[in-house]
Amino acid sequence: MLKKFYAGVLFISIISCEEKKPVGWIDYERLANREAKDWLTLGGDHMMQHYSPLNQINKENVDELGYSWEYDASTIIGNVPRGLEATPIVVDGIMYTSGAWGAVYAIDAKTGKQLWIYKPEVDASYGRRACCDVVNRGLAVWEGKVYVGTLDGYLVCLDGENGSVLWSKDTFTDRSKAYTITSPPQVAGSIVMIGNSGGEYGVRGYITAYDLKTGEEKWRFWIVPGDPAKGHESEEMEMAAKTWDPNSHWESGMGGTAWGESAYDPELNLLYVGTGNSTPYPIWFRSPAGGDNLFLSSILAINPDNGKLVWHYQTTPAEIWDYTATQNIVLADVDIENKPRKVLMMAPKNGFFYVMDRATGELISAEKYTKVNWASHIDMETGRPVLTENGQWYKDKPRLVIPYLGGGHVWQPMAFNPTTGLVYIPERAVPQVFKSFETYTWLPDVDNTNLDYANMYKFREHVLDQVKSAEDTIRSESLLAYDPVAQKVVWKFPDGGPDGGVMATPDLVFQGTRTGYFNVHDAKTGEKLKSIFTGTGIMAAATTYSIDGEQYVAVMAGYGGAETYGYLPDAAFFQYENKGRIIAFKLGGGETPLPPKQKRIETPEPPVMEIKEELIPKGASLYKFYCTTCHGEFGDLHASQHPDLAKLTLAKHTVFNDILLKGILSPNGMANFSNSLSEEDVEAIHHYLLKQQTELYKKEQAIKQ
Repeated sequence: MLKKFYAGVLFISIISCEEKKPVGWIDYERLANREAKDWLTLGGDHMMQHYSPLNQINKENVDELGYSWEYDASTIIGNVPRGLEATPIVVDGIMYTSGAWGAVYAIDAKTGKQLWIYKPEVDASYGRRACCDVVNRGLAVWEGKVYVGTLDGYLVCLDGENGSVLWSKDTFTDRSKAYTITSPPQVAGSIVMIGNSGGEYGVRGYITAYDLKTGEEKWRFWIVPGDPAKGHESEEMEMAAKTWDPNSHWESGMGGTAWGESAYDPELNLLYVGTGNSTPYPIWFRSPAGGDNLFLSSILAINPDNGKLVWHYQTTPAEIWDYTATQNIVLADVDIENKPRKVLMMAPKNGFFYVMDRATGELISAEKYTKVNWASHIDMETGRPVLTENGQWYKDKPRLVIPYLGGGHVWQPMAFNPTTGLVYIPERAVPQVFKSFETYTWLPDVDNTNLDYANMYKFREHVLDQVKSAEDTIRSESLLAYDPVAQKVVWKFPDGGPDGGVMATPDLVFQGTRTGYFNVHDAKTGEKLKSIFTGTGIMAAATTYSIDGEQYVAVMAGYGGAETYGYLPDAAFFQYENKGRIIAFKLGGGETPLPPKQKRIETPEPPVMEIKEELIPKGASLYKFYCTTCHGEFGDLHASQHPDLAKLTLAKHTVFNDILLKGILSPNGMANFSNSLSEEDVEAIHHYLLKQQTELYKKEQAIKQ
């Protein structure tokens, strides 16, 4: 009998007469002794490094990499393709991964044949509560079970062999608030933990732990305090409340949602969770007297047995820029100053790369990995950022801030290669003008950040005096290699829109782009060695595995989420249909098939009705506030994967009010807006769209003639 101990966990396996394990069997012993052929968690194993030691595909032969198979994962609800952001898990030749709304696919990882599919019965109205599309960032596979969170708030446990539902738990504490789930679950000890999204919409973030086998709720950890007049749920919240104004705008929930990849160290028995941004962004409305506002933008180390906080570190005290610390957490064992250290690494949005002792929370290093102008450096004695002269404080005037609200690194996973000792980051250096409205009122089911997005470009003339160099005005995106020990950038490859997450093998780095390419780089130099055009934008990080001695690399391809709201015209979906799919590659593979070309949709002749010009300004304002996020602007180069509302058919015009106020298209993912819009509001939006359609129609007819 072989025994292995981790903190709080005893593993016993009888070698001589071990029973056959169920399909999808992963446990702590298997994680600790991971076989290179498998990819057992979103990050590969419990270290969450997005790294595999497989090297059959290497820099000497990667030019032979080609198409093996693909699986159609395009639509679940309605006929609108959505973003795909998960990293597939592969165990014993079976691939498990999640898609939009919380769907789950089980696939033969050698052929791409579907074994089973789970389609959640999601309330489609939750689509309008998702700030960044109805995406899902992954699932967990454990002891023959598959765990996934659905957009409308359920943690579901499925049988790994056939996809049948074993149990389902409602994780939401208040369904009147705009909570959603886009985050992956995390197994830790005997529990599975799930967080939530909705920070921009004014919710109070928390994580909840459930028994792996029964689904019984074990504990809940609130991330930010509630109204102190109602008491505090825990010692942690009592402590956090001291960093908030007692007269804070508690109705706004305050944010702090946990929606990124977490991690668990079974030896230390610590669960690591990154937390999100504030609601509203400006602290002068949120917590008028100031304060650090714990536990916004923080890294939390929690005992999974009881849900108690062991240590915490706040990356951005009093955050006002959407600088979440929900980026993926990487665990590693490295030598620092000739001493072995068990570290935790993160590159959050704020632009600094953090290396910490994962047992104690001690800050080891924190240097800039991208361009930053809101802080000069991190004070290593206090662990706090040292703000620049103005701290890019935008209360009294617009401020030019770098990084932008998307951060120097967004959600797409970075990878760590223990062979090279480098971390590979999908980095962005993007300037943005921040300006808040002069007043603030919390509203249900809508953006409550209180940033004046609609007029951001108009504010640019007000920040010219803040421009220090030409770089302050230029958007750049790169695949970046960072040495966490030497605390410096080693190489940087400007890849023309590297939106995708990163996966590493001993001498290669794999990454997709919004422009539809799947690229392979030399891990030591950054040189691009192979580029495969797929015709589909790629946001997710790839996975790699081996079956029958043959290595495969697979990635989910499908563009959506916050990345589409930047309306960058080089995105592949402007040329090709945004068909969601999983694509697998291998040595000696063929040419990757492309999706159908986008078809130009002519503007239909608008209905004959008088346009009320007096309603146009109100309609334009309401459209920008409620509709632009999904439907974008108008015209041929339509900046969204959703329908162009300036090209409505006569039938849609006829039932326009019923679409917005009765939700008759909810089955297609078009939510009901009756709790936010009045009939007068809908009329104003309708007339604004009619005017847009009329002008577009006249323009197209003139071109024809």
